[in-house]
Amino acid sequence: MSDEQSVYEWEQLLDDLRPLGEQMRQRLPERLRADPHVRQESVRLLLMGLLRTTNDAIIHDREHPMFVPELNIVQNIFQPNSDTIYKAALIGKGGSYRLHGERGDVRLMVLAQLGPDTLRTGQHHPALDTNDFKMLPLDADGRFDVVISPEKPADWQGAWWPLHPECEKFMLRIVGCRWGDEREPRFGIDRLDTPAPKGRPSLAQLAMRFAEIPFTTRTCALAFPDKVEKMRETLLNQLQVVDFSQMSGLQRQSYYEGAYDLAEDEALITEVAIPDDVGYWSLILTNELYETTDWYNNQSSLNDTQAVVDGDRVFRAVISARDPGVHNWLDTAGYPRGAIQGRWFDTDQRPTPTIKKVKVDEVLSHLSPDTRKVSPEERDAMLRRRRINGHMRTLW
Repeated sequence: MSDEQSVYEWEQLLDDLRPLGEQMRQRLPERLRADPHVRQESVRLLLMGLLRTTNDAIIHDREHPMFVPELNIVQNIFQPNSDTIYKAALIGKGGSYRLHGERGDVRLMVLAQLGPDTLRTGQHHPALDTNDFKMLPLDADGRFDVVISPEKPADWQGAWWPLHPECEKFMLRIVGCRWGDEREPRFGIDRLDTPAPKGRPSLAQLAMRFAEIPFTTRTCALAFPDKVEKMRETLLNQLQVVDFSQMSGLQRQSYYEGAYDLAEDEALITEVAIPDDVGYWSLILTNELYETTDWYNNQSSLNDTQAVVDGDRVFRAVISARDPGVHNWLDTAGYPRGAIQGRWFDTDQRPTPTIKKVKVDEVLSHLSPDTRKVSPEERDAMLRRRRINGHMRTLW
């Protein structure tokens, strides 16, 4: 940064980003470093990390916060859930904020109050508090209006949530299961204890935002490219309950995951009895770099609305590269190795599915007689409808 004017120059940004290439290569599992396809995909992962942090560098202002995309199919970092829209706003500690808008009819809309930001510390932290929009009253037009502040304003008669004194970031999770058919939320945020006009960002503010790009890009991109490799050591073609509560995971949400490794003619069949009382559940795939497998253009994920549960209340899914001709297929989409992850939300039961490897041609002999079958023509129509419905969801 120039001492004379405190300017963080473009050339310095490029110089500070340059080491990330070698750091990524060293972070890749050793057996993958010579694979040119994975190496090129790791560049994509760096670009997605750069894109995520650039959003903040361009728009973030803690005195005039705005929700920007945190994770999605374009910013496929930290392994996003295919059903979740993630948005985040950087805020100032101790401020007063008003959120106003329409909740829609999505399954979940939950705000997490976060303390030290993982992107800026490189460390994971549990959420300080969470607030569920289902608990808010709605006016005659179906809109919510809530203030989040250290103390409830004396002249405020509406809904109020206390702001944790260490909170410096809001993260919204919006979970939808009927893609394209739901009314998704529309909302805005306003800081009440600062002047309404934003004005021109100062030189120091701009320089600081640009100077943090290399570190935050590193945090985003280098977080998990070796995670699947570590799972392979003990959880290859197996599933196990995992705890993400220290990584800002949702309260009352539990996870199970494992690594998969499949030949072209092989499949994994998972089976699990669905809890009697559960708020949401899903199953997704990732590739070897722990990027969520493209869920817009492939049926690489299923949620409790998209999936078919057999008559015995058991969810049976087939994971394979080739289409086995059943409704509950999770397509590896050209990745012979990766991870499987499932989640349960708002249930006291946390079952772990069984899993077994079979030949794709023998899949039907291992499934329930009432398994729903899908013809090639039906699959084509399903995938095209899935893609359009995915495009209709909020992205930016």
